[in-house]
Amino acid sequence: MDNETHELIRGLCRQERKAQQRMLQTYGDLVFAQVASIVGCQEDAEEVYQDVFVKAFRSIGTYDERRAPLVAWLSRIACHESLNYLRCRCLPVIPIDESDEDVESIPDETLDQFFQLQDEDAVQSLEKTLEFLPPDDLALVTMFYFEKRSMKDMAYIMDSNPSTIASRLSRIRKRLYKMIKSSHS
Repeated sequence: MDNETHELIRGLCRQERKAQQRMLQTYGDLVFAQVASIVGCQEDAEEVYQDVFVKAFRSIGTYDERRAPLVAWLSRIACHESLNYLRCRCLPVIPIDESDEDVESIPDETLDQFFQLQDEDAVQSLEKTLEFLPPDDLALVTMFYFEKRSMKDMAYIMDSNPSTIASRLSRIRKRLYKMIKSSHS
């Protein structure tokens, strides 16, 4: 970790207003974009965004630089706050049968081609379908496709391990593929 980040963390631990402002200036846009991509609604995202930084300021003493960079730690808080917010709102989700054999038989190559998202129609279809995913699944898809996060980062943020995240993401992608294909039939 560089000296500037060390100084920032020390200032945050002392609850210095300048350090808090610097953290907001440095990471605010990134955190807001992450929250908005999961929560969706601008007003709701603003509320969750504030909660993220309140929690970060209060819990900075628990940050461990050996586990992850500061930005990943903030992303983890942002993800969990966003998911908690969505869970409390009880948004409608489409129940998907996890044991669906049709879904399991979809080859990864088909998914890779389908989800390259090279045209506007593909992006719109995906975005419409995302509205019906459970919050945790939505967060994984958002981190993978829109934030371009690594499996390692996603695992840290979701408090899991990379292989579990990879298999969950594979199942989610297969369900999304089936949902999008069936909506176009």
